[in-house]
Amino acid sequence: MSDLHPGPCRIPPQSGTAFLLRASEILRIYDPMGEQVADLFAFKQDDHACSLSSGRTIDYASKIYLSTGDRLYANDSRPMFRILDDKVGRHDFLLTPCSQEMFEILYQHRGHHPSCFENLCRAFEPFGIRPEQIHTTFNVFMNVEVDAQGLVRVKPPRSRAGDYIELRAEMNLVCALTACSAENSNNGSFKPIDYEIIRRPCND
Repeated sequence: MSDLHPGPCRIPPQSGTAFLLRASEILRIYDPMGEQVADLFAFKQDDHACSLSSGRTIDYASKIYLSTGDRLYANDSRPMFRILDDKVGRHDFLLTPCSQEMFEILYQHRGHHPSCFENLCRAFEPFGIRPEQIHTTFNVFMNVEVDAQGLVRVKPPRSRAGDYIELRAEMNLVCALTACSAENSNNGSFKPIDYEIIRRPCND
């Protein structure tokens, strides 16, 4: 029998949270309403120089879209997560978390705009993690298409209400997770993200 704790928990629209995830525990991330992206980043709990790496993961997977069976690697090439189950099949490491600067540069937005980078910084701050340590996130449910010329287009997420992805921790981690704040990533509306931590024997 699975031991669920504390979940599921809800991350309100345009916000984020941080939590500890122990080796062999499973992080299940839900899209409760559909078409909502979540940004995930992580550090080794006792060594913040060890962090999630988009480059290492893409190198070792030899693909840009990650799904069931794939591993997410740290910058020192150790596995951090393994994807155990995936109801959507489209997640990536292609774009950095949205930031105030991104809204100003790409969309000429004036004034403050909530962003995943800001929310990740706030969530990680109690763990002593600085903004400059946060890099490209695992973009859960994000739907980015790359054409033959290399042009990148952000499309509406393929996730529908209740879809989820499960990632098993391969080491003790400090994680932060957001409900993305970029209109273009979420088909124009902001919705919550749900998550739970599952303690389950590792048999695979």
